[in-house]
Amino acid sequence: MDKIIISPSKYVQGEGLLSNIAHYIKTMGSQPLVIADDFVTGLVGETVKQSFKQQDLPLAMEIFHGECSRPEIERIIDICAQKKADVIIGIGGGKTLDTAKAVGYYRKIPVVVAPTIASTDAPTSALSVIYTPEGEFSEYLIYPKNPDMVMMDTKIIAGAPVRLLVAGMGDALSTYFEARANRLSGKTTMAGGAPTRAAQALAKLCYETLLEDGLKAKVAVENGCCSKAVENIIEANTYLSGIGFESSGLAAAHAIHNGLTKLEECHHLYHGEKVAFGTLVQLVLENAPMSEINTVLDFCRSVGLPTNLHMMGVKELNMAKLQEVAQASCAEGETIHNMPFPVAAKDVLAAIVTAHHLGC
Repeated sequence: MDKIIISPSKYVQGEGLLSNIAHYIKTMGSQPLVIADDFVTGLVGETVKQSFKQQDLPLAMEIFHGECSRPEIERIIDICAQKKADVIIGIGGGKTLDTAKAVGYYRKIPVVVAPTIASTDAPTSALSVIYTPEGEFSEYLIYPKNPDMVMMDTKIIAGAPVRLLVAGMGDALSTYFEARANRLSGKTTMAGGAPTRAAQALAKLCYETLLEDGLKAKVAVENGCCSKAVENIIEANTYLSGIGFESSGLAAAHAIHNGLTKLEECHHLYHGEKVAFGTLVQLVLENAPMSEINTVLDFCRSVGLPTNLHMMGVKELNMAKLQEVAQASCAEGETIHNMPFPVAAKDVLAAIVTAHHLGC
């Protein structure tokens, strides 16, 4: 199998970066279109407009209506055509960014994404999650390339609720362990081949950065500061984890996350909060040393990630419901089958229950 690593063409991170966004965009197109929802437009709209004015570049801005759906994508495609936009810029959360990726793909123009939160590793990836207009999952769109540029304004991201940054740490926490499992199994990664040593190294660096800087970053953001630790965690949550998961592979942790969506009590949780518990379950599933499990437990407790089902809103352990979670985690095509050994639902159920009690 060929070794493949994929990534954005450019990754830019800095404090107050959006005030200089036009400097980076001008090399990519002369008729940019920015999409952002109402809240984000109110937050950064004037900053972005001023940047383009200083660079003497025209700018069209369109309000994103909140759902990454086919009708919304088509609406913005039409606006792109009317404005003759030659570069699309998505600023905001995941659905805004995914919509920008889709529009860029269909219009065959460069895509720039500028997250205002660091809650997942999705911004760097070559895919979008498409929903119905009512908000139900519809499909994944897989693209032939990653975004042309990812821009992380650390001042804006550090100003977001701390829970979002911590959720991003939960998503990033799984990266190394899933990459390790995928390397041992030799399964194909989302990049379409075997992992490179570079992607594996980034996955490991992601984990090391979380352990070293996670708590420091949380404390800084809680107190309205953007420290070096915050900068490092934003990079870990977004770039290191993004390249790590896409080019090193997913395994049990994300499959268990998907299984946990069967529990209504967990619907209020962010993606990364469920992935963090999924990581603990994966470690139990592979019978990792207790020293490693305790390191992960200590990290989760230090930053406030859930370590047991009670913390996730599950008041009583209903074995029938947990069996449904285990079965969903093992569905055909799920990434749990990238583990280096066969996994059945009964194994996952045992691992969920064990992880829960270890984390209590």
